[in-house]
Amino acid sequence: MSTISQWRLRAAFAARLSRMYGQEVPAYTTLVDVSREVNEDVLGERGADAERLGSISRVTAERHGAIRVGTPRELRQVGRVFAALGMHPVGFYDLREAAASAVPVVSTAFRPVDGEELARNPFRVFTSMLTPADPRFFDAGLRARLEAFLAARELFPPELLTLADRAEADRELPEEDAERFLHLAVGAFELSSEPVDRAWYETLERISAVAADIGGVRSTHINHLTPRVLDIDELYRRMTDRGIEMIDTIQGPPAWKGPDVLLRQTSFRALAEPRAMRLADGSVQSGTLRVRFGEVEARGIALTRQGRALYDQLLGRIDEQMSLHPAESRGDIARGVWERHMPGSEEELAAQGLAYFTYRLADDRPRDGSGPPAGVGDLVRQGWVQAEPIVYEDFLPRSAAGIFQSNLSGEGTRDNDQEGTAYDAAWLSGAIGREVLDPYALYAEQRNASLAQVSAQLGRAPFTPLNPLDSAT
Repeated sequence: MSTISQWRLRAAFAARLSRMYGQEVPAYTTLVDVSREVNEDVLGERGADAERLGSISRVTAERHGAIRVGTPRELRQVGRVFAALGMHPVGFYDLREAAASAVPVVSTAFRPVDGEELARNPFRVFTSMLTPADPRFFDAGLRARLEAFLAARELFPPELLTLADRAEADRELPEEDAERFLHLAVGAFELSSEPVDRAWYETLERISAVAADIGGVRSTHINHLTPRVLDIDELYRRMTDRGIEMIDTIQGPPAWKGPDVLLRQTSFRALAEPRAMRLADGSVQSGTLRVRFGEVEARGIALTRQGRALYDQLLGRIDEQMSLHPAESRGDIARGVWERHMPGSEEELAAQGLAYFTYRLADDRPRDGSGPPAGVGDLVRQGWVQAEPIVYEDFLPRSAAGIFQSNLSGEGTRDNDQEGTAYDAAWLSGAIGREVLDPYALYAEQRNASLAQVSAQLGRAPFTPLNPLDSAT
């Protein structure tokens, strides 16, 4: 019997989830169609340069999903499902601190980490977990009710988890088992038709719409599914022209003439979807919930810690300028700040150690008998080595919180006189039962492996940290 490898399971799961979500949320299909049109147009205009951060086949197939769970137990279980697909938890995101409104969750992203696996299929899932222990959002009585409710539900059937463990251990599944696994995995993220207890949902919704979406129902669901686009500003215009209501802004760095860095995101607004609601007397009425939306993203170059510190500093400058000039467009202010303070070329980003690149010997490197220079920067400048940007595979907490906030029905409530419960990557690793990987270390590993190959090909000792580029992690 033939077997299905993990990456093929991952690709098949992403494709089936996309079909399912398109049936549930037809506007998502429009988003995918418009993204494809924009990508084809950009490829026609820019040629090979359009594929500098990934082949068009990768960009077209690329998706990230978002789900929400309620407890460490549920997070461990979903980690087993994604491990079957060759996906690992990467990065810790505290949306409680990134959002002005009530978003009581901490998050990680499950994704492939190996360069070859990312090239095959870079499917990633931003996964958030509710924080009932945080007294800024939940008092002792509501916390107890919420934790009892969450403990009584089952999101992932035992058969799915057993198959997932086999796929992780063997790195493949027999074809028949693979089909069963995919059926159960996609089904676990379908929107349930089970009636929602309206009083309980509304109790949580007063605290946070996100908390209600997680803890107010007995199942989970795909919250949004995100295609990747090469020109997000053009996509925003085309979606608006089709009469689809978009959120007010594009989150992340501004549009400008310099290199794209990190991640830009936007979405269409959450839709009022029909849901069955159970009333206090046991009767069921038709109602609506507004929780799911269609997000789209444009990915840029991964920044080092130094680059990320600069990015965060520039966000602060933008906020400061907005407070001084509230009538001005945030986009215009951001663009001005970027043009004054962000390096305007990949070469400058590399030279200042602000972004991650891989390196390879140039085909047209000098052949005049001269020896190569010692430093990486000089190797690039003198034509010995070519630098190729590493695409940012992860997320931005402020942008994620901005997307969440833009699609919430209300601000919710939080008691800032209370001290928040502490969570960090180490805590989350324990909750999942798997190490939450450091994205900076993963990018540095890619860069360093390419530098080791270059040094071996040049017949010289490995590179030492001679300049900011070599030491930046």
